[in-house]
Amino acid sequence: MQPELIADYQCHTGENPLWHPLEHRIYWTDIPRGKLFRYDPATGNHEQCYSGIPVGGFTVQADGALLLFMAHGAIAKWHNGKLDYIVKEIPTERNSRFNDVIADPEGRVFCGTIGTLEHRGRLYRLDTDGSLRSILEGIGISNGMAFTPDHRQMYYTDSLLRTIYIFDYNKKTGTLTNQRLWLQTPENAGTPDGMTVDSQGYIWSARWDGGALYRYTHDGKEKRRIEFPAKKVSSVTFGGDNLGDIYVTTALTESTKAKEGTGAGALFRLRIDGIYGLPEFFSRVRI
Repeated sequence: MQPELIADYQCHTGENPLWHPLEHRIYWTDIPRGKLFRYDPATGNHEQCYSGIPVGGFTVQADGALLLFMAHGAIAKWHNGKLDYIVKEIPTERNSRFNDVIADPEGRVFCGTIGTLEHRGRLYRLDTDGSLRSILEGIGISNGMAFTPDHRQMYYTDSLLRTIYIFDYNKKTGTLTNQRLWLQTPENAGTPDGMTVDSQGYIWSARWDGGALYRYTHDGKEKRRIEFPAKKVSSVTFGGDNLGDIYVTTALTESTKAKEGTGAGALFRLRIDGIYGLPEFFSRVRI
């Protein structure tokens, strides 16, 4: 269970790792520096593949392109180095940015923003026809999301409040109802950040400033804690052709690794016998 350092780009805010099942590669972003990276486990090669407007989160489209959710509320399809915009900007998010996103079983995308001095963060839903609607307001830092294996509920993280909520989710309509508290993390244990769910229905939550990755039961009981050398553990996803690899991003926001820990800003990998992920959903937004 020792984390293996895979690629060290010393990301200021490494985030949103996502397995691309058509390319058999893992992608991740360094949000404030406006960079995307990818790693091929078959060859061990990794590279920077995008530089531009900061990308807070992204999904894989059914055709293999990436759907980027960026600063100022911009949303664009990225394929072969070309950007095709769906949304140029959201006027009320001009001084904000998207922070984490997830495609749902029908190909819609839930996409959250961070709060600013002007207004709190929001959770939007981008429907497959390209229409965008705000579905939740008053958020501090919109963050990690995941669906239960039966697709009847969705977890949602507000990092500023150190809170993870759970909603009832309607797959047919894409609506979220019955918001309730699922987990409140203690003040001295860092901030809940990105998350995912494994094939057994356990929840994995990265802990920013907590130097750890947590595995919880569906009723919120801690099942496992994996310590990292890096202090800011930012997000987690499953990858590999059998989804048996756990990829974890970290951040290096301070000037030196002496403050942030060994490997801060790097991509790590874990392999644990008997633990596998669930495939992430493709987004199916028509461009």
